Amino acid sequence: MNIALIGAACVLGLGAIGSAVGAYIAGMAAIGSWKRSYLNNRPASFLLVAFAGAPLTQTIYSFILMTKILNSGKDPTLLMWAGILAGLAEGISATAQGAVAAAGCEAYGETGKGFANYIIVVGLVETVALFVLAFTFSAV
Repeated sequence: MNIALIGAACVLGLGAIGSAVGAYIAGMAAIGSWKRSYLNNRPASFLLVAFAGAPLTQTIYSFILMTKILNSGKDPTLLMWAGILAGLAEGISATAQGAVAAAGCEAYGETGKGFANYIIVVGLVETVALFVLAFTFSAV
């Protein structure tokens, strides 16, 4: 058995789980915000979709890393641990991004102001996932 395959499976699986949880958290906040808008006879902002979908990118980063691990000839133990740890980091980043995006949905939905500020903070959390992608990609 090639234990590098464990790393490949973990990086994609854990990253995708985090994306699903993050999108769930942010999506529920977007739906709640839209509901409040409808109840108050105000237009519901489509911009909240950007918050709800933000955590999905970690699945893409995880897929890229999975492909790199599968095509790497480096030590299988290194590849296994790189996949496990990168998958955890991507998944946690996506979950945290969903929580931040939920706060953005709440604030923007209530005030209709500050979208750029809120999306910047969502982007800061995204930066962690990008660092994980870049650093792991260079190691494997």
